[in-house]
Amino acid sequence: MTHDHDLVLRPTAAQTEAALAPPPGRNGGDLVVETLAGLGATTVFGLPGQHALGMFDALRRSALQYVGLRVENNAGFAADAYGRITGEAAPLIVSTGPGALTSLAALQEAAAASAPVLAISSQIPTAGLGGGRRGYLHELPDQAASFRGVVKSVHTVRTPSQIPSAIAAAWKSALTAPHGPVWVEIPQDVLLAETSLPVVTAVDATPDELVPRPELTAVAADLLSRAERPAIIAGGGVVRADASGKLQQLAEKLNAPVVTTFGGKGAFPWEHPLSLRSWLEDRHTTDFLEDADVLLVVGSGLGELSSNYHTFRPRGRVIQIEADLGKLESNHPALGIHADARLALQALLETVADRQDETAAERVRTLLAKVADRIAAQGLTLEQDVLASVRSALPSGSPSFWDMTILAYWAWSAFDPRGTNAMHSAQGAGGLGYGFPAALGAAVADPTRPVLAVSGDGGALYSIAELATARQYDLNVTWLIVDDGGYGILREYMNDAFGRTTATELTRPDYVALAESFGVPGVRTSPGTLETDLAKALAAPGPSVVVLPAVLRMFAPTHLD
Repeated sequence: MTHDHDLVLRPTAAQTEAALAPPPGRNGGDLVVETLAGLGATTVFGLPGQHALGMFDALRRSALQYVGLRVENNAGFAADAYGRITGEAAPLIVSTGPGALTSLAALQEAAAASAPVLAISSQIPTAGLGGGRRGYLHELPDQAASFRGVVKSVHTVRTPSQIPSAIAAAWKSALTAPHGPVWVEIPQDVLLAETSLPVVTAVDATPDELVPRPELTAVAADLLSRAERPAIIAGGGVVRADASGKLQQLAEKLNAPVVTTFGGKGAFPWEHPLSLRSWLEDRHTTDFLEDADVLLVVGSGLGELSSNYHTFRPRGRVIQIEADLGKLESNHPALGIHADARLALQALLETVADRQDETAAERVRTLLAKVADRIAAQGLTLEQDVLASVRSALPSGSPSFWDMTILAYWAWSAFDPRGTNAMHSAQGAGGLGYGFPAALGAAVADPTRPVLAVSGDGGALYSIAELATARQYDLNVTWLIVDDGGYGILREYMNDAFGRTTATELTRPDYVALAESFGVPGVRTSPGTLETDLAKALAAPGPSVVVLPAVLRMFAPTHLD
Protein backbone atom coordinates (compact mmCIF):
# COMPACT_ATOMS: atom_id res chain seq x y z
CA MET A 1 0.00 0.00 0.00
CA THR A 2 1.24 3.47 -0.86
CA HIS A 3 0.36 6.26 1.56
CA ASP A 4 0.05 9.91 0.53
CA HIS A 5 3.02 10.82 2.68
CA ASP A 6 5.13 8.26 0.82
CA LEU A 7 4.65 10.03 -2.53
CA VAL A 8 7.76 11.85 -3.76
CA LEU A 9 8.10 13.97 -6.90
CA ARG A 10 10.78 12.38 -9.09
CA PRO A 11 13.11 14.73 -10.95
CA THR A 12 13.31 14.49 -14.71
CA ALA A 13 16.52 13.39 -16.39
CA ALA A 14 17.21 16.97 -17.44
CA GLN A 15 16.69 18.22 -13.89
CA THR A 16 19.00 15.54 -12.54
CA GLU A 17 21.71 16.41 -15.05
CA ALA A 18 21.42 20.13 -14.23
CA ALA A 19 21.59 19.42 -10.52
CA LEU A 20 24.68 17.25 -10.89
CA ALA A 21 26.49 19.86 -12.95
CA PRO A 22 25.52 23.33 -11.61
CA PRO A 23 27.16 26.32 -13.30
CA PRO A 24 30.57 27.29 -11.85
CA GLY A 25 31.38 30.47 -10.00
CA ARG A 26 28.30 30.55 -7.80
CA ASN A 27 28.30 31.48 -4.13
CA GLY A 28 25.94 32.04 -1.22
CA GLY A 29 24.74 35.26 -2.79
CA ASP A 30 23.55 33.30 -5.81
CA LEU A 31 21.54 31.03 -3.53
CA VAL A 32 19.81 34.14 -2.16
CA VAL A 33 18.77 35.54 -5.52
CA GLU A 34 17.90 32.10 -6.93
CA THR A 35 15.62 31.46 -3.95
CA LEU A 36 13.92 34.84 -4.35
CA ALA A 37 13.32 34.15 -8.04
CA GLY A 38 12.05 30.67 -7.23
CA LEU A 39 9.56 32.17 -4.78
CA GLY A 40 8.23 34.48 -7.48
CA ALA A 41 9.98 37.72 -6.62
CA THR A 42 10.74 40.01 -9.56
CA THR A 43 12.02 43.18 -7.89
CA VAL A 44 14.49 43.87 -5.10
CA PHE A 45 14.99 47.13 -3.19
CA GLY A 46 18.10 47.97 -1.24
CA LEU A 47 21.42 49.65 -0.74
CA PRO A 48 24.82 47.90 -0.93
CA GLY A 49 27.39 47.62 1.84
CA GLN A 50 30.67 45.82 2.38
CA HIS A 51 29.34 42.67 4.03
CA ALA A 52 26.43 42.40 1.59
CA LEU A 53 28.43 42.57 -1.65
CA GLY A 54 28.04 38.85 -2.27
CA MET A 55 24.29 39.37 -2.73
CA PHE A 56 24.71 42.43 -4.89
CA ASP A 57 27.23 40.73 -7.18
CA ALA A 58 24.80 37.82 -7.55
CA LEU A 59 22.05 40.23 -8.64
CA ARG A 60 24.20 40.92 -11.72
CA ARG A 61 23.80 37.25 -12.70
CA SER A 62 20.04 37.16 -12.08
CA ALA A 63 16.93 38.40 -13.84
CA LEU A 64 15.71 40.23 -10.72
CA GLN A 65 15.12 43.96 -11.14
CA TYR A 66 17.11 45.98 -8.62
CA VAL A 67 15.95 49.40 -7.43
CA GLY A 68 18.56 51.15 -5.30
CA LEU A 69 17.65 53.99 -2.97
CA ARG A 70 19.97 56.39 -1.18
CA VAL A 71 19.03 55.67 2.44
CA GLU A 72 18.17 52.25 3.88
CA ASN A 73 15.11 53.59 5.68
CA ASN A 74 13.76 54.97 2.41
CA ALA A 75 14.47 51.65 0.69
CA GLY A 76 12.37 50.04 3.42
CA PHE A 77 9.52 52.47 2.79
CA ALA A 78 9.69 51.71 -0.94
CA ALA A 79 9.55 47.97 -0.26
CA ASP A 80 6.64 48.54 2.13
CA ALA A 81 4.63 50.31 -0.59
CA TYR A 82 5.53 47.69 -3.20
CA GLY A 83 4.17 45.04 -0.82
CA ARG A 84 0.98 47.01 -0.16
CA ILE A 85 0.28 47.54 -3.86
CA THR A 86 1.13 44.04 -5.12
CA GLY A 87 0.30 41.91 -2.08
CA GLU A 88 3.66 40.19 -2.63
CA ALA A 89 6.55 39.98 -0.20
CA ALA A 90 8.91 42.79 -1.22
CA PRO A 91 12.62 41.88 -0.86
CA LEU A 92 14.78 44.50 0.84
CA ILE A 93 18.56 43.89 0.84
CA VAL A 94 20.78 45.90 3.19
CA SER A 95 24.15 45.60 4.84
CA THR A 96 25.23 44.99 8.42
CA GLY A 97 25.15 47.19 11.50
CA PRO A 98 24.43 50.84 10.58
CA GLY A 99 22.79 49.87 7.29
CA ALA A 100 20.56 47.32 8.95
CA LEU A 101 19.67 49.57 11.87
CA THR A 102 18.83 52.48 9.57
CA SER A 103 15.98 50.39 8.14
CA LEU A 104 14.32 49.86 11.54
CA ALA A 105 11.85 52.75 11.38
CA ALA A 106 10.60 51.59 7.98
CA LEU A 107 10.17 48.05 9.26
CA GLN A 108 8.21 49.38 12.24
CA GLU A 109 5.81 51.09 9.83
CA ALA A 110 5.51 47.88 7.79
CA ALA A 111 4.75 45.96 10.99
CA ALA A 112 2.12 48.47 12.12
CA ALA A 113 0.48 48.46 8.67
CA SER A 114 0.91 44.70 8.06
CA ALA A 115 2.93 45.27 4.89
CA PRO A 116 4.84 42.18 3.67
CA VAL A 117 8.54 43.08 3.51
CA LEU A 118 11.26 40.41 3.28
CA ALA A 119 14.34 42.13 4.69
CA ILE A 120 17.63 40.33 4.07
CA SER A 121 20.73 41.68 5.77
CA SER A 122 24.30 40.59 5.73
CA GLN A 123 26.08 39.85 8.98
CA ILE A 124 29.66 39.93 10.19
CA PRO A 125 31.61 36.71 9.46
CA THR A 126 30.36 33.58 11.20
CA ALA A 127 33.29 33.56 13.61
CA GLY A 128 31.96 36.79 15.14
CA LEU A 129 28.44 35.53 15.87
CA GLY A 130 27.43 34.69 19.40
CA GLY A 131 28.15 37.89 21.29
CA GLY A 132 31.94 37.86 21.35
CA ARG A 133 33.81 41.08 20.58
CA ARG A 134 36.00 40.31 17.57
CA GLY A 135 36.21 43.91 16.38
CA TYR A 136 34.66 43.43 12.93
CA LEU A 137 33.45 46.49 11.04
CA HIS A 138 29.71 47.06 11.80
CA GLU A 139 29.82 44.46 14.58
CA LEU A 140 26.90 44.25 17.04
CA PRO A 141 26.77 41.79 19.96
CA ASP A 142 23.38 40.55 18.70
CA GLN A 143 22.15 42.27 15.56
CA ALA A 144 18.97 40.16 15.39
CA ALA A 145 17.95 41.35 18.87
CA SER A 146 17.41 44.83 17.45
CA PHE A 147 14.73 43.46 15.14
CA ARG A 148 12.90 40.87 17.24
CA GLY A 149 10.56 43.44 18.77
CA VAL A 150 9.72 44.91 15.34
CA VAL A 151 9.35 42.14 12.75
CA LYS A 152 7.17 39.01 12.64
CA SER A 153 10.06 36.56 12.58
CA VAL A 154 13.87 36.49 12.59
CA HIS A 155 15.97 33.93 10.68
CA THR A 156 19.75 33.65 11.09
CA VAL A 157 21.70 31.64 8.50
CA ARG A 158 25.04 29.96 9.35
CA THR A 159 25.76 27.78 6.29
CA PRO A 160 25.02 28.08 2.55
CA SER A 161 22.66 25.10 2.57
CA GLN A 162 20.44 26.91 5.10
CA ILE A 163 19.85 29.90 2.79
CA PRO A 164 16.94 28.59 0.64
CA SER A 165 14.98 27.17 3.57
CA ALA A 166 15.51 30.25 5.75
CA ILE A 167 14.36 32.63 3.02
CA ALA A 168 11.38 30.40 2.17
CA ALA A 169 10.33 30.28 5.83
CA ALA A 170 10.61 34.06 6.06
CA TRP A 171 8.62 34.51 2.83
CA LYS A 172 5.84 32.30 4.20
CA SER A 173 5.84 34.22 7.47
CA ALA A 174 5.59 37.58 5.69
CA LEU A 175 2.58 36.48 3.63
CA THR A 176 0.66 34.53 6.26
CA ALA A 177 -2.10 36.71 7.74
CA PRO A 178 -1.48 39.09 9.30
CA HIS A 179 1.10 40.15 6.74
CA GLY A 180 4.22 41.84 8.02
CA PRO A 181 7.97 42.39 7.74
CA VAL A 182 10.44 39.58 8.43
CA TRP A 183 14.20 39.56 8.94
CA VAL A 184 16.85 37.22 7.50
CA GLU A 185 20.55 37.75 8.24
CA ILE A 186 23.41 35.96 6.49
CA PRO A 187 27.10 36.26 7.45
CA GLN A 188 29.52 37.75 4.96
CA ASP A 189 31.61 34.59 4.63
CA VAL A 190 28.49 32.49 3.93
CA LEU A 191 27.47 34.87 1.15
CA LEU A 192 30.94 34.75 -0.41
CA ALA A 193 31.53 31.02 -0.02
CA GLU A 194 31.60 29.12 -3.29
CA THR A 195 28.85 26.53 -3.58
CA SER A 196 28.35 23.39 -5.63
CA LEU A 197 24.71 23.13 -4.52
CA PRO A 198 22.21 22.78 -7.39
CA VAL A 199 20.56 25.92 -8.69
CA VAL A 200 17.49 26.72 -6.58
CA THR A 201 14.37 26.33 -8.71
CA ALA A 202 10.92 25.59 -7.30
CA VAL A 203 10.50 26.72 -3.71
CA ASP A 204 7.31 25.96 -1.79
CA ALA A 205 6.39 28.66 0.72
CA THR A 206 2.59 28.74 0.45
CA PRO A 207 1.13 30.91 3.24
CA ASP A 208 -1.16 29.28 5.76
CA GLU A 209 -4.85 30.20 5.60
CA LEU A 210 -6.37 31.65 8.74
CA VAL A 211 -9.87 30.13 8.68
CA PRO A 212 -12.58 31.26 11.14
CA ARG A 213 -14.05 28.75 13.55
CA PRO A 214 -17.62 27.97 12.38
CA GLU A 215 -19.19 28.03 15.83
CA LEU A 216 -18.00 31.64 16.24
CA THR A 217 -19.24 32.86 12.85
CA ALA A 218 -22.59 31.16 13.56
CA VAL A 219 -23.00 33.18 16.76
CA ALA A 220 -21.87 36.35 15.00
CA ALA A 221 -24.34 35.81 12.15
CA ASP A 222 -27.19 35.32 14.62
CA LEU A 223 -26.32 38.51 16.52
CA LEU A 224 -26.11 40.55 13.31
CA SER A 225 -29.32 39.11 11.87
CA ARG A 226 -31.29 40.06 15.01
CA ALA A 227 -29.68 43.46 15.57
CA GLU A 228 -31.80 46.60 15.59
CA ARG A 229 -28.97 49.09 14.93
CA PRO A 230 -25.96 47.20 13.54
CA ALA A 231 -22.87 49.09 12.38
CA ILE A 232 -19.52 48.09 10.91
CA ILE A 233 -15.98 49.40 11.41
CA ALA A 234 -13.75 48.31 8.53
CA GLY A 235 -10.00 48.42 9.07
CA GLY A 236 -6.88 47.82 7.04
CA GLY A 237 -7.34 44.05 7.30
CA VAL A 238 -10.22 44.31 4.83
CA VAL A 239 -7.98 46.02 2.26
CA ARG A 240 -5.09 43.61 2.76
CA ALA A 241 -7.39 40.59 2.43
CA ASP A 242 -8.94 42.01 -0.76
CA ALA A 243 -12.29 41.67 0.96
CA SER A 244 -13.95 45.01 0.16
CA GLY A 245 -16.44 43.38 -2.20
CA LYS A 246 -17.56 40.92 0.45
CA LEU A 247 -17.77 43.72 3.00
CA GLN A 248 -20.10 45.68 0.73
CA GLN A 249 -22.30 42.63 0.15
CA LEU A 250 -22.59 42.01 3.88
CA ALA A 251 -23.32 45.67 4.70
CA GLU A 252 -26.07 45.77 2.09
CA LYS A 253 -27.53 42.48 3.30
CA LEU A 254 -27.67 43.79 6.86
CA ASN A 255 -28.42 47.44 6.00
CA ALA A 256 -25.55 48.28 8.32
CA PRO A 257 -23.70 51.64 8.10
CA VAL A 258 -19.93 51.33 7.60
CA VAL A 259 -17.08 53.56 8.74
CA THR A 260 -13.53 52.87 7.58
CA THR A 261 -10.46 53.41 9.73
CA PHE A 262 -7.59 55.51 8.41
CA GLY A 263 -5.69 52.32 7.56
CA GLY A 264 -8.83 50.91 5.94
CA LYS A 265 -9.41 53.78 3.50
CA GLY A 266 -11.10 52.44 0.38
CA ALA A 267 -12.48 49.33 2.08
CA PHE A 268 -16.01 50.67 1.44
CA PRO A 269 -17.22 53.01 -1.34
CA TRP A 270 -17.09 56.63 -0.18
CA GLU A 271 -20.38 57.67 -1.80
CA HIS A 272 -22.36 54.55 -0.86
CA PRO A 273 -25.65 55.34 0.97
CA LEU A 274 -24.40 53.31 3.95
CA SER A 275 -20.97 54.96 4.04
CA LEU A 276 -20.07 56.89 7.20
CA ARG A 277 -16.77 57.57 5.42
CA SER A 278 -13.74 57.95 7.71
CA TRP A 279 -14.69 60.58 10.26
CA LEU A 280 -13.43 58.66 13.28
CA GLU A 281 -11.90 61.74 14.93
CA ASP A 282 -15.38 63.18 15.39
CA ARG A 283 -17.63 62.87 18.42
CA HIS A 284 -20.76 62.58 16.26
CA THR A 285 -19.32 59.43 14.66
CA THR A 286 -18.18 58.11 18.03
CA ASP A 287 -21.70 58.61 19.42
CA PHE A 288 -23.21 56.85 16.39
CA LEU A 289 -20.99 53.81 16.86
CA GLU A 290 -21.57 53.71 20.60
CA ASP A 291 -25.31 53.57 19.92
CA ALA A 292 -25.02 50.43 17.77
CA ASP A 293 -26.52 47.42 19.54
CA VAL A 294 -24.24 45.11 17.52
CA LEU A 295 -20.93 46.46 16.20
CA LEU A 296 -18.91 44.37 13.72
CA VAL A 297 -15.21 45.33 13.69
CA VAL A 298 -13.33 43.79 10.76
CA GLY A 299 -9.56 43.99 10.41
CA SER A 300 -8.97 46.62 13.09
CA GLY A 301 -7.65 46.52 16.64
CA LEU A 302 -9.56 49.72 17.54
CA GLY A 303 -6.35 51.44 18.51
CA GLU A 304 -5.73 55.08 19.40
CA LEU A 305 -6.82 56.72 16.15
CA SER A 306 -9.63 54.27 15.36
CA SER A 307 -11.19 54.82 18.79
CA ASN A 308 -11.05 58.63 18.75
CA TYR A 309 -8.12 58.49 21.14
CA HIS A 310 -9.67 55.80 23.34
CA THR A 311 -12.82 57.83 24.06
CA PHE A 312 -14.99 55.25 22.27
CA ARG A 313 -17.10 53.25 24.73
CA PRO A 314 -19.36 50.76 22.91
CA ARG A 315 -22.62 50.03 24.69
CA GLY A 316 -23.73 47.16 22.44
CA ARG A 317 -22.27 43.77 21.63
CA VAL A 318 -18.94 43.88 19.76
CA ILE A 319 -17.88 41.25 17.21
CA GLN A 320 -14.22 41.54 16.24
CA ILE A 321 -12.66 39.76 13.26
CA GLU A 322 -8.89 40.12 13.39
CA ALA A 323 -5.96 38.21 11.90
CA ASP A 324 -3.46 39.58 14.44
CA LEU A 325 -4.05 37.54 17.59
CA GLY A 326 -2.48 40.21 19.79
CA LYS A 327 -5.16 42.72 18.73
CA LEU A 328 -8.11 40.45 19.47
CA GLU A 329 -10.09 42.00 22.37
CA SER A 330 -7.02 44.09 23.23
CA ASN A 331 -9.12 47.25 23.71
CA HIS A 332 -12.73 46.10 24.12
CA PRO A 333 -14.46 42.87 25.19
CA ALA A 334 -15.84 41.18 22.09
CA LEU A 335 -16.84 37.97 20.41
CA GLY A 336 -13.33 37.54 19.04
CA ILE A 337 -12.88 35.71 15.76
CA HIS A 338 -9.24 35.06 14.89
CA ALA A 339 -9.37 34.87 11.11
CA ASP A 340 -8.51 36.41 7.77
CA ALA A 341 -11.09 39.10 6.98
CA ARG A 342 -12.02 37.66 3.59
CA LEU A 343 -12.69 34.16 4.89
CA ALA A 344 -14.66 35.41 7.89
CA LEU A 345 -16.80 37.78 5.81
CA GLN A 346 -17.55 34.96 3.39
CA ALA A 347 -18.70 32.76 6.28
CA LEU A 348 -20.99 35.53 7.53
CA LEU A 349 -22.40 36.12 4.05
CA GLU A 350 -23.40 32.49 3.87
CA THR A 351 -25.24 32.53 7.20
CA VAL A 352 -26.69 35.98 8.00
CA ALA A 353 -30.31 36.70 7.23
CA ASP A 354 -31.38 39.66 5.12
CA ARG A 355 -32.25 42.55 7.39
CA GLN A 356 -34.68 45.30 6.41
CA ASP A 357 -34.07 48.81 7.73
CA GLU A 358 -35.57 51.88 6.06
CA THR A 359 -33.83 54.23 8.49
CA ALA A 360 -30.18 53.26 7.97
CA ALA A 361 -29.41 55.50 4.98
CA GLU A 362 -31.20 58.44 6.59
CA ARG A 363 -29.22 58.02 9.82
CA VAL A 364 -26.02 58.05 7.74
CA ARG A 365 -27.05 61.28 5.97
CA THR A 366 -27.89 62.89 9.32
CA LEU A 367 -24.52 61.92 10.79
CA LEU A 368 -22.54 63.24 7.80
CA ALA A 369 -24.50 66.51 7.91
CA LYS A 370 -23.59 66.97 11.58
CA VAL A 371 -19.92 66.38 10.77
CA ALA A 372 -20.05 68.84 7.86
CA ASP A 373 -21.70 71.49 10.03
CA ARG A 374 -19.04 71.07 12.73
CA ILE A 375 -16.20 71.53 10.23
CA ALA A 376 -17.96 74.42 8.46
CA ALA A 377 -18.20 76.33 11.75
CA GLN A 378 -14.42 76.43 12.11
CA GLY A 379 -13.51 78.63 9.13
CA LEU A 380 -11.31 76.04 7.42
CA THR A 381 -12.13 76.84 3.81
CA LEU A 382 -8.47 76.93 2.71
CA GLU A 383 -7.81 73.42 4.00
CA GLN A 384 -10.94 72.00 2.42
CA ASP A 385 -10.19 73.71 -0.90
CA VAL A 386 -6.62 72.39 -0.97
CA LEU A 387 -7.78 68.84 -0.28
CA ALA A 388 -10.50 69.16 -2.94
CA SER A 389 -7.92 70.37 -5.47
CA VAL A 390 -5.71 67.36 -4.77
CA ARG A 391 -8.66 65.01 -5.19
CA SER A 392 -9.69 66.66 -8.45
CA ALA A 393 -6.16 66.56 -9.89
CA LEU A 394 -5.41 62.93 -9.01
CA PRO A 395 -6.86 60.45 -11.53
CA SER A 396 -9.26 57.90 -10.04
CA GLY A 397 -7.45 54.68 -9.24
CA SER A 398 -4.04 56.32 -8.96
CA PRO A 399 -2.46 55.60 -5.59
CA SER A 400 -1.43 58.30 -3.15
CA PHE A 401 1.10 58.11 -0.31
CA TRP A 402 0.94 60.57 2.55
CA ASP A 403 3.60 61.61 5.04
CA MET A 404 2.81 62.71 8.60
CA THR A 405 1.68 66.24 7.79
CA ILE A 406 -1.44 68.35 8.40
CA LEU A 407 -2.87 67.78 4.92
CA ALA A 408 -2.52 64.02 5.48
CA TYR A 409 -4.34 64.30 8.80
CA TRP A 410 -7.17 65.95 6.91
CA ALA A 411 -7.02 63.26 4.25
CA TRP A 412 -7.41 60.47 6.82
CA SER A 413 -10.89 61.76 7.59
CA ALA A 414 -11.97 63.70 4.52
CA PHE A 415 -10.27 62.29 1.39
CA ASP A 416 -12.12 59.97 -0.98
CA PRO A 417 -9.45 57.48 -2.15
CA ARG A 418 -11.54 56.38 -5.17
CA GLY A 419 -10.05 52.92 -5.04
CA THR A 420 -9.84 49.94 -2.73
CA ASN A 421 -6.05 49.97 -2.29
CA ALA A 422 -5.33 53.52 -3.39
CA MET A 423 -4.49 55.58 -0.28
CA HIS A 424 -1.66 54.83 2.11
CA SER A 425 0.01 56.78 4.87
CA ALA A 426 2.46 56.37 7.72
CA GLN A 427 -0.28 56.43 10.35
CA GLY A 428 0.64 52.92 11.52
CA ALA A 429 3.88 53.85 13.29
CA GLY A 430 3.69 57.59 12.68
CA GLY A 431 7.25 58.29 11.54
CA LEU A 432 8.31 61.08 9.20
CA GLY A 433 9.68 60.60 5.70
CA TYR A 434 7.31 57.90 4.40
CA GLY A 435 5.40 59.58 1.57
CA PHE A 436 7.95 60.09 -1.23
CA PRO A 437 10.03 56.89 -1.02
CA ALA A 438 6.85 54.86 -0.59
CA ALA A 439 5.42 56.44 -3.72
CA LEU A 440 8.59 55.43 -5.57
CA GLY A 441 8.00 51.81 -4.55
CA ALA A 442 4.41 52.01 -5.75
CA ALA A 443 5.55 53.42 -9.10
CA VAL A 444 7.92 50.47 -9.51
CA ALA A 445 5.04 48.10 -8.69
CA ASP A 446 2.74 49.68 -11.29
CA PRO A 447 4.43 51.99 -13.81
CA THR A 448 1.23 52.37 -15.86
CA ARG A 449 -0.34 55.11 -13.74
CA PRO A 450 0.92 58.24 -11.97
CA VAL A 451 1.53 58.13 -8.22
CA LEU A 452 1.12 61.05 -5.81
CA ALA A 453 3.28 61.67 -2.74
CA VAL A 454 2.30 64.32 -0.18
CA SER A 455 4.74 65.69 2.43
CA GLY A 456 5.23 68.71 4.60
CA ASP A 457 8.52 70.55 4.32
CA GLY A 458 9.78 68.91 7.51
CA GLY A 459 9.07 65.38 6.29
CA ALA A 460 10.37 66.22 2.82
CA LEU A 461 13.85 66.78 4.18
CA TYR A 462 13.95 63.16 5.33
CA SER A 463 13.56 61.97 1.75
CA ILE A 464 15.17 64.61 -0.43
CA ALA A 465 18.02 62.31 -1.51
CA GLU A 466 15.51 60.08 -3.25
CA LEU A 467 14.97 62.69 -5.93
CA ALA A 468 18.11 61.12 -7.38
CA THR A 469 16.40 57.71 -7.28
CA ALA A 470 13.27 59.06 -8.95
CA ARG A 471 15.38 60.55 -11.73
CA GLN A 472 17.64 57.53 -12.15
CA TYR A 473 14.72 55.15 -12.68
CA ASP A 474 12.44 57.78 -14.30
CA LEU A 475 9.56 56.92 -11.96
CA ASN A 476 6.11 58.43 -12.47
CA VAL A 477 5.79 60.13 -9.09
CA THR A 478 4.60 63.65 -8.44
CA TRP A 479 5.67 64.97 -5.05
CA LEU A 480 3.46 67.65 -3.48
CA ILE A 481 5.36 69.47 -0.73
CA VAL A 482 3.26 71.72 1.51
CA ASP A 483 5.79 74.26 2.77
CA ASP A 484 4.74 75.94 6.01
CA GLY A 485 8.22 76.59 7.36
CA GLY A 486 8.33 73.96 10.05
CA TYR A 487 6.72 70.95 11.69
CA GLY A 488 3.19 72.28 11.30
CA ILE A 489 1.25 69.75 13.35
CA LEU A 490 3.79 69.92 16.21
CA ARG A 491 3.50 73.70 16.08
CA GLU A 492 -0.24 73.34 16.70
CA TYR A 493 0.22 70.76 19.44
CA MET A 494 2.74 72.91 21.31
CA ASN A 495 0.71 76.09 20.99
CA ASP A 496 -2.36 74.28 22.31
CA ALA A 497 -0.48 72.65 25.19
CA PHE A 498 2.05 75.32 26.19
CA GLY A 499 1.02 78.55 24.46
CA ARG A 500 4.35 78.69 22.59
CA THR A 501 6.54 76.53 20.36
CA THR A 502 10.02 75.10 20.67
CA ALA A 503 12.08 73.44 17.91
CA THR A 504 9.26 73.49 15.36
CA GLU A 505 10.56 76.20 13.00
CA LEU A 506 12.86 75.19 10.14
CA THR A 507 15.26 76.76 7.70
CA ARG A 508 14.51 75.01 4.45
CA PRO A 509 15.81 75.09 0.88
CA ASP A 510 14.20 76.34 -2.28
CA TYR A 511 12.50 73.04 -3.10
CA VAL A 512 11.84 73.94 -6.73
CA ALA A 513 15.51 74.82 -7.37
CA LEU A 514 16.61 71.76 -5.43
CA ALA A 515 14.39 69.46 -7.51
CA GLU A 516 15.66 71.02 -10.71
CA SER A 517 19.26 70.43 -9.58
CA PHE A 518 18.42 66.70 -9.66
CA GLY A 519 16.96 67.08 -13.15
CA VAL A 520 13.40 66.84 -11.79
CA PRO A 521 10.90 69.47 -12.99
CA GLY A 522 9.55 71.67 -10.19
CA VAL A 523 6.86 74.31 -9.90
CA ARG A 524 5.79 76.67 -7.12
CA THR A 525 2.02 76.84 -6.93
CA SER A 526 -0.71 78.52 -4.88
CA PRO A 527 -4.04 77.35 -3.49
CA GLY A 528 -5.77 78.91 -6.49
CA THR A 529 -3.55 77.21 -9.09
CA LEU A 530 -2.88 73.96 -7.24
CA GLU A 531 -5.41 71.83 -9.10
CA THR A 532 -4.12 72.89 -12.53
CA ASP A 533 -0.43 72.63 -11.64
CA LEU A 534 -0.82 69.28 -9.89
CA ALA A 535 -2.88 67.78 -12.72
CA LYS A 536 -0.29 68.91 -15.26
CA ALA A 537 2.55 67.39 -13.23
CA LEU A 538 0.70 64.10 -12.78
CA ALA A 539 -0.01 63.90 -16.51
CA ALA A 540 3.65 64.35 -17.47
CA PRO A 541 5.82 61.21 -17.55
CA GLY A 542 8.62 60.85 -15.02
CA PRO A 543 9.11 62.50 -11.64
CA SER A 544 8.05 66.04 -10.72
CA VAL A 545 7.76 68.29 -7.67
CA VAL A 546 4.97 70.75 -6.85
CA VAL A 547 5.59 73.10 -3.93
CA LEU A 548 2.65 74.76 -2.16
CA PRO A 549 3.64 77.49 0.32
CA ALA A 550 0.72 77.47 2.79
CA VAL A 551 0.06 77.32 6.50
CA LEU A 552 -2.78 74.88 7.07
CA ARG A 553 -4.71 74.31 10.29
CA MET A 554 -6.27 71.18 11.73
CA PHE A 555 -9.94 70.93 12.56
CA ALA A 556 -10.66 71.00 16.28
CA PRO A 557 -10.38 67.67 18.07
CA THR A 558 -13.38 66.21 19.85
CA HIS A 559 -11.68 63.71 22.14
CA LEU A 560 -10.70 66.48 24.58
CA ASP A 561 -14.29 67.62 25.16
